[in-house]
Amino acid sequence: MSAMVHPAAMILSGMAKWISGADVQWLWRPTEPRPRVYFANHSSHLDALVLLAVLPAPIRSLTHPVAAQEYWQGSRLRSFLAARVFGSVLVPRSSGALFAGRAILSSLLRELERGCSLILFPEGKRGTGERIADFKSGLYQLCRERSGLEAVPVYLENLNRVLPKGRLLPSPSRSRVIFGSPLSLQPGETRPGFLQRARQALQDLRNR
Repeated sequence: MSAMVHPAAMILSGMAKWISGADVQWLWRPTEPRPRVYFANHSSHLDALVLLAVLPAPIRSLTHPVAAQEYWQGSRLRSFLAARVFGSVLVPRSSGALFAGRAILSSLLRELERGCSLILFPEGKRGTGERIADFKSGLYQLCRERSGLEAVPVYLENLNRVLPKGRLLPSPSRSRVIFGSPLSLQPGETRPGFLQRARQALQDLRNR
């Protein structure tokens, strides 16, 4: 399938990449559009923009961020940017767990069935950038429901300094975006085991 990228999304993601001075390191590089989950650490509102900006164009056009409904529907501007410009999949936070409800999970699985990929932040909320927090269960749920789904770890370095939590305007700086090799859920692998393995994959990229 093919998809059109909103012109404003191209402009804003390009600006985010320029402001952040993003240096991309490909330890593994996607070469064909297919359903995947790109999962990353989360410390800035620039995270999804920069990640989108560095993806190859044919893959970028079919990739949608998963974002917190409560925040992005908090104003008309944020709602327009999330839904109309970036094609985000908005999900409510429920009992501290990301998309715990079956209906929410089904909406994400539908995007994968359509041939789209997702950007997911398994920590569930923005951190300070000092550590990678424990993962919520959403990444495991998607990989459990869709056999063979590739989960690609992406470490985002220094974006918390470019646009820290609580700041409106970014400070131009340098950052890194490091893509690691895909993971998939192994037969018999438990939720804690898989989530720990996925978190460790991000930690390994951070330590490079």
